[in-house]
Amino acid sequence: MTYCVGIATKFGLVMASDSRTNAGYDQVNVCRKMHLFEQSGKRVFVLLTSGSLSCSQSIVTLLRRDFDEGRGLAEASSLYDAARIVGEQVRRVSEMDRAALERDEYKFNVHVILGGQVRGQPPDLFLIYPQGNPLRASEDSPFLQIGECKYGRPILDRGIRFEKTSLEEAAKYALLSLDSTMRSNVTVGPPIDLLAYPSDELALTRHRRFAADDPDLIKIARVCGRRTDDATPLRETLRGDPRYDGLDHDLYRSRVRDRSEPTYRAFRDQAFSAPRSQACCEHGIRGGATGA
Repeated sequence: MTYCVGIATKFGLVMASDSRTNAGYDQVNVCRKMHLFEQSGKRVFVLLTSGSLSCSQSIVTLLRRDFDEGRGLAEASSLYDAARIVGEQVRRVSEMDRAALERDEYKFNVHVILGGQVRGQPPDLFLIYPQGNPLRASEDSPFLQIGECKYGRPILDRGIRFEKTSLEEAAKYALLSLDSTMRSNVTVGPPIDLLAYPSDELALTRHRRFAADDPDLIKIARVCGRRTDDATPLRETLRGDPRYDGLDHDLYRSRVRDRSEPTYRAFRDQAFSAPRSQACCEHGIRGGATGA
């Protein structure tokens, strides 16, 4: 099983994924599910994958080969075009492997989250279904999930707002969402890959991998667990606790601070009073080609 999440705000993107794979109860391995494609100063793409590991690896291999040769994603003029290019490779692998899989009663099951930016265009976030068609995140539904998404969704529903959530906050929410999922499903586990991308940077410089014994990851789990046990409101978990607010490192620090970015107090007062957003899973990650 897998859990990956992509978050879009007006300040940029946050992408996160677990790394646990399993084939039955006694075959558990670690495999990276976050894949980076970068032409510094021109275009950057981040792919998160779930579903069949072998099919996902084939898709990433084909994309990487074309990218290194200056084709495919290396020629995309927008994120929508990039999503279509990824979808074409999903269909290509489907044509190669689907019949053999279905003969042995396995489904062709691959979902991809694509985030990034092309120079001259705003950052964007897409989900690509096994049929190859893309779904775009929106300001009303600013995050996308794939894999085991139900445990990590409530905290994102409560806190993520496109206009108000800073990259630092989005990164914390992503880690909390991963932690909630790992607590509820043993097939999702560390290491956790986390990437923050500020708008218009056109370089992937803020990436960190959290091992199971990472002190910062443990701090998040402990503080959130303690606050949950005390029935303290979620916003007080994210605000006003010096142990939590102290969780800060280069990954979360932006090189340029936008003075219009809401302060912690403004975020607390405004974001949590907003109506509950209709998050991405309502589009039906399990809905196949229509997303219904």
